[in-house]
Amino acid sequence: MANTMNDETTRQLPPSAKLVLKVLEHEGALTQKDIIERTRLSQRTTREALERLQEHDVIEKEMYIPDARQNLYGLADDGDE
Repeated sequence: MANTMNDETTRQLPPSAKLVLKVLEHEGALTQKDIIERTRLSQRTTREALERLQEHDVIEKEMYIPDARQNLYGLADDGDE
């Protein structure tokens, strides 16, 4: 099951990070380009939201095999908790 954040962590996130999280929860793993298209956030805002979510260990970044220049972002597993 995917990692779900506690209420305190959620309150600390900016709205853009919350939106990105909801999109990943609903759509599954996506590239940054796909996230930008779905959220209509700027590239910079999306990048900052992804960085914030990674800092909180909510999402994981993997190499996107079809295009190694891109990364694939998805929800982190909560098996380590």
